[in-house]
Amino acid sequence: MKSATRSASSTFLSTGTAGAPPLGGITKRGFDILAASMALVFLSPIFLLISLLVKMSDGGAVFYGHRRVGHNGRSFRCLKFRTMRVDGDRILQQHLKANPDAYEEWRTTRKLKDDPRVTVVGTVLRKLSLDELPQLFNILRGEMSIVGPRPVVEDELELYEAAAAYYLQTRPGLTGLWQVSGRNDVSYAARIAFDSQYVRTWSLTNDVIIVARTIPAVCLSRGSY
Repeated sequence: MKSATRSASSTFLSTGTAGAPPLGGITKRGFDILAASMALVFLSPIFLLISLLVKMSDGGAVFYGHRRVGHNGRSFRCLKFRTMRVDGDRILQQHLKANPDAYEEWRTTRKLKDDPRVTVVGTVLRKLSLDELPQLFNILRGEMSIVGPRPVVEDELELYEAAAAYYLQTRPGLTGLWQVSGRNDVSYAARIAFDSQYVRTWSLTNDVIIVARTIPAVCLSRGSY
């Protein structure tokens, strides 16, 4: 792992909780399995439609997997419907070199509001957060949870500093407190604070409330791009 993850993991180890089971134990895991299974059955027609649209958009792969950091620092392949062009890495590097403002935005948030890599179909999927639906499979595999901090890449974990200890205590979530509290419209520091608060105050009731708040947040596309 990169030094960022090693540093964050060291912080986690110093708390004496590394190696502990994920936040919420059997109760949270049972909720995850039940909710993900029901969602996959209910949303199967939407999965098929999106798969066809992505494939027809440019002929590339339907799904995209990116390495993210999970519980206890374990790496896993986080699934999404592909929303970017197949040559996205090259496009990004050229765009950042030519646009200093975009480079600064990427450096501080790891996101671009106007991302040149995103396809037309991908723009719609991202706006409605439909690109993240394949993460239901990550949940069934035990890599993610219905609710939790959104999964981050290794370099991002360095930004959490001491708060990485909270992130590493739980499985990353399909939705979370950050997503229903402004998402990309709030600073990265606020995102870290939301993730820490979620872990400190976890309860199954809070998970259910966050899921309920996710529905209007997605429908209104608050902070999504």
